[in-house]
Amino acid sequence: IRKGGPSNDVAHSQRRTAPPSASTSAMGKIGKGTGSFGKRHNKSHTLCRRCGKRSFHIQKKTCASCGFPSAKIRKYNWSTKAIRRKTTGTGRMQYLKNLPRRFKNGFREGTQAAKKTAVAST
Repeated sequence: IRKGGPSNDVAHSQRRTAPPSASTSAMGKIGKGTGSFGKRHNKSHTLCRRCGKRSFHIQKKTCASCGFPSAKIRKYNWSTKAIRRKTTGTGRMQYLKNLPRRFKNGFREGTQAAKKTAVAST
């Protein structure tokens, strides 16, 4: 048997329920999850001129991905997969893909290839 009577039970039940305004908002429950994503409308990063990714920090004026405006490209050996994604051969290689052929021909320029004469069949 409890001491204090029914008045003690009423006070205890009121303590358990929280006011509805504190636990919910217009977007859902207060926290850092789904409801909070609707409030995000300020951009800290914008497009980078060198790598083209949305990693250029507007206030710091540096790219989080490639390190622009630093002269050296940002790369760390603790992330070998990131190096593999960015290395030579992952892009178009406009200049480099023609080098072996040009080297084989001695880097000749401005000349015409000699016409091949038709071999007469006997």
